[in-house]
Amino acid sequence: MVAAFAVHVADEMIHDFLPFYNSLVISLRARWGFFPMPTFSFDIWLGGLIAAVIIGFLIAPIVRRGRSFIRKITMVLGFIMIANALAHLLGSLFYGYLLPGFWSSPILLPAAIFVVWRGFTGDWQKKHTSTE
Repeated sequence: MVAAFAVHVADEMIHDFLPFYNSLVISLRARWGFFPMPTFSFDIWLGGLIAAVIIGFLIAPIVRRGRSFIRKITMVLGFIMIANALAHLLGSLFYGYLLPGFWSSPILLPAAIFVVWRGFTGDWQKKHTSTE
């Protein structure tokens, strides 16, 4: 899922996701008076996403051990990535044009679903025994 997320970050950056996102947040705040999502400068946004990808790759060996606490955190992140991918895909249908991040969402969605599924089954590291 981390590799799929890295591809998604690159897709969003290449296709100017941040201006779309910031303008959407500002318009929702104007319409509703309050909207809990922040706006970002490019440096903060990209730096945070790059840091998240690096941390994801660094903790992958810990996640692979499949301890219950880590599995639960990873499943939450998986659900967030499912929502993220669906937002890009369904948002593209809603707005009638391809949103930035659309192209990588079909990669991110199954990766996130797989992570959530593995979390529910507890099947992080298959142990194969040989009958030879």
